[in-house]
Amino acid sequence: MSAQAADAAPRRERRIWRTLQSVMDPEIPVVNVVELGIVRHVRTGEDGRVHVGLTPTYSGCPATEAIEQAVRAALDRAGLDDVALETVLWPAWSSEWLSESGRRKLEAFGIAIEPRAGGAPACPRCASRNVERVGEFGSTPCKAHYRCRTCLEPFDTFKCL
Repeated sequence: MSAQAADAAPRRERRIWRTLQSVMDPEIPVVNVVELGIVRHVRTGEDGRVHVGLTPTYSGCPATEAIEQAVRAALDRAGLDDVALETVLWPAWSSEWLSESGRRKLEAFGIAIEPRAGGAPACPRCASRNVERVGEFGSTPCKAHYRCRTCLEPFDTFKCL
């Protein structure tokens, strides 16, 4: 790779990261795929081609294909149609990969994050931990359904995977 191409690679990768920030999750349209933590890497291979690795939030996630299509469309619109998309399954996605801005947006949207150490998630409406799990699955397979005993509001949580 020439020195000029080597200098261009980091700029191109930054441009791709910016483009990916415009791709919203189809099931939770308040967070983009970068905030959701499903973009595993953006890197230039030895062949000079940029590779974007995507990890689904949940095995068998029905939104995986829609996300890949949205990513491809955004890259194509940005003139980045030569970027290769890769599915990365290991390690599996973790809710720890959510960005801080993504966590705040999910909470404002009414979705909590289960704590990794166990215990109850905080209600996204009143912050109470006096909650009960009412369903193993919420609106999507990657979420569980809870009800707050304090404010009586139902809410979903991203499962801590």
